[in-house]
Amino acid sequence: MTSAKGLVLQAPRTLKEQSFPLPTIGDDDGLLRLEACGLCGTDHEQYTGMLSPGYAFIPGHEIVGLIAAIGSKAAQRWGVAKGDRVAVEVFQSCHQCPACQSGAYRRCQKHGIMDMYGFSPADKPPGLWGGYAEYVYLSSDALVIRIPQEMDPVIATLFNPLGAGVRWGVDLPQLKKGDVVAVLGPGIRGIAASAAAKAAGASFVLMTGLGPQDTPRLEIASRFGVDRTVDVAREDPSAVLNQELGRLADVVVDVTAKAPAAFGQAVDLAQPGGTIVMAGVRGSTDTPGLMPDMIIYKELRILGALGVDVSAYQKAVHLIAENRYPFAELPRRTAGFKSVARLLEAMAGEHGADRPVHGVFVPQDS
Repeated sequence: MTSAKGLVLQAPRTLKEQSFPLPTIGDDDGLLRLEACGLCGTDHEQYTGMLSPGYAFIPGHEIVGLIAAIGSKAAQRWGVAKGDRVAVEVFQSCHQCPACQSGAYRRCQKHGIMDMYGFSPADKPPGLWGGYAEYVYLSSDALVIRIPQEMDPVIATLFNPLGAGVRWGVDLPQLKKGDVVAVLGPGIRGIAASAAAKAAGASFVLMTGLGPQDTPRLEIASRFGVDRTVDVAREDPSAVLNQELGRLADVVVDVTAKAPAAFGQAVDLAQPGGTIVMAGVRGSTDTPGLMPDMIIYKELRILGALGVDVSAYQKAVHLIAENRYPFAELPRRTAGFKSVARLLEAMAGEHGADRPVHGVFVPQDS
């Protein structure tokens, strides 16, 4: 095989199949045969043009596959060999700049946010920088996470949202055993944050959603560590938490998207001295219901969260392998080259009630 198919996002809602020559692999890089690539809200924002870099690219950043070719230096650095199943970190790391050396490679001075997998230009050689493709190029600055060979690659794509759940719900807020946690948003990352928090010792997890479109997701939340769900269109989550426990949350994790009122709800839900992790993008300067003085009166710690890290991904893979939670049973759809656009639209609610929690691109699907 000398070439690979990839879906290039040339313009909003315009995915075009394109052939790319397979690169020659040297001592310090590798090539991945893609098995599955998870889809998330970012994929839909890219697809619609809401999140547009101004150039054509292959989307897809929740990448799982088999090492098809690898150089000797890369094999030693990553600790993997040809045929191994791995996941690919979204961000690259130069390993040299102060940010990378401190472990905060998401702020790498060489790569940064505009040089991520699933967001790099298609005309940047060798072009195979995203997961909507048969093969993905692994640069010398790529980071990979070993996936058990026996793990279903479609389920393994949850390494990304569950890794986010671990970092946002446990690591960043420094969750302690017995903490009360409130998770805003019942999407895949909200479910992941709930499961991660409960697995790490949270005593009580509350999850919020909004309206009928979130009802099916709230209904399955109890299977992923959630003790109480709240439809904020019908109930006040702070009042519910006080009624249930007589207190508020030590940790609030906001993974909502385009929900300006969620920040005010997060502040209301937080216990004095509590921590709020903001991981959902508002897309607005509005903050209805927010009383900024409460941040002062409660002495709240507010943390912004961009992405994940390898440590959280590794913990996520371990949690999936434990089978403590039924991740394999999540409402899920897969799609191939010809149907991934339709799946992205469905995940965003463009087709009524047909809204799976977990969507996955699989190149062999029709």
